[in-house]
Amino acid sequence: MGLSPLIILVGILGLIGAAGVRVLQEYERGVLFRFGRYGGVKEAGIRWIIPMVDRLVRVSLREIVMDVPPQEVITRDNVSVKVNAVIYFRVLHPEKAVIQVENYLYGTSQLSQTTLRSICGQAELDELLAERESINRQLQEIIDLQTEPWGVKVRAVELKQIDLPSDMQRAMAKQAEAEREKRSKIIHAEGEAQAAVRLREAAEILAVEPAALQLRYLQTLSDIATENSSTTIFPIPIDILKPLYDMQRKKDADSGEGNG
Repeated sequence: MGLSPLIILVGILGLIGAAGVRVLQEYERGVLFRFGRYGGVKEAGIRWIIPMVDRLVRVSLREIVMDVPPQEVITRDNVSVKVNAVIYFRVLHPEKAVIQVENYLYGTSQLSQTTLRSICGQAELDELLAERESINRQLQEIIDLQTEPWGVKVRAVELKQIDLPSDMQRAMAKQAEAEREKRSKIIHAEGEAQAAVRLREAAEILAVEPAALQLRYLQTLSDIATENSSTTIFPIPIDILKPLYDMQRKKDADSGEGNG
């Protein structure tokens, strides 16, 4: 009977001790408050706090990937678009994330939305579509600067999707088609110009060397005869037969002089 109060006291102390045990994971830190005052940051592992005196707030140090909801944005050239993004951030200073802001997750989300509308609204539609890297960098720098007092580090911000009105999509498709057609016509015209230069050079060569024209004519006849099995009749220029005609006429003249 005399040991009963001692056993009860030991049991009570054991319960109090067990109630104060906390286990922090490797990716967690515990911000300690004692009687409401900041008492330091506890590392990972088994930690003990005084029940009803201490309060331990867990903060994750893992990188958080957060979607920024689609935002209605009017660009600088008065085009209405919907833009959404994704933000990558993590807590570097757990005590600031708990003390300096009520809810750092909600605060970072709201700040990302307002900054996204602001930055995209300052750009024209063409810049928004073609210069995403620059806009991502601006968003990251501005949001990171704003969240630094909260102990939050923003590593990157990426634009995910830009939704255009249907009429704007049709206009851009027509513009792209017209641009492709223009390039096609330019390439065709350049080809025609180069071909004309080559034909002029060939004509000058053939004009200087008449024999080359005859050889080219005979080569064409040979190609046609090879490709087509049917009979084809071509008029032969008299210039090709003229040497043979002159030779025969000279031979006849020599023969007449000999008979005389």
